[in-house]
Amino acid sequence: MTDRKANMDKATENTATTQYLAFFLAGDECAIGILRVKEIIEFDSVTRVPATPPWVRGVMNLRGSVVPVIDLAVKFGLPPSAVTRRTCIVVVETDLEGERVVMGVMVDSVSQVLDVAPEDVEPAPAFGTSVRVDYLLGLGRLKDRFVLLLDIDRVLSAAELLKVASVEPIAAAADAAPEAHSAPGH
Repeated sequence: MTDRKANMDKATENTATTQYLAFFLAGDECAIGILRVKEIIEFDSVTRVPATPPWVRGVMNLRGSVVPVIDLAVKFGLPPSAVTRRTCIVVVETDLEGERVVMGVMVDSVSQVLDVAPEDVEPAPAFGTSVRVDYLLGLGRLKDRFVLLLDIDRVLSAAELLKVASVEPIAAAADAAPEAHSAPGH
């Protein structure tokens, strides 16, 4: 089975709920299956972590947890996203060797929740998108446009996530260190 065929089968399976969160990235409208989205937050402070891939914008504190933030534009080979008042972080769950991992993906703006029927999912074209074909489940056909349906597990692949996950303990220790020194009597 080819990768394109496998992606189409996965897209058809994943569209049982038919809902996707649509967002804009460098002028393209993309979408992630709504069941993978945990929350959407306004872009705020992201701490840069040395020795991470260029597409890792940094880490953020999400209610006491260290969450890596990925700049999807850089991941797709585009210039880094400019932060505007509409910039958001979409917090998603992805599979890392059978375990769910929480990541943040930086997007230019969130659009809407889309209902895409299985028959409205077209195969990804081999050319003409800013996103690698293997990152796509397909194209969601809407009335007057297409939306790039992202396979978030491939976009945030296990090998790449392992590199990022290895920086989390370092970042967590760095975040905890100032608190330990500021405790009274120490």
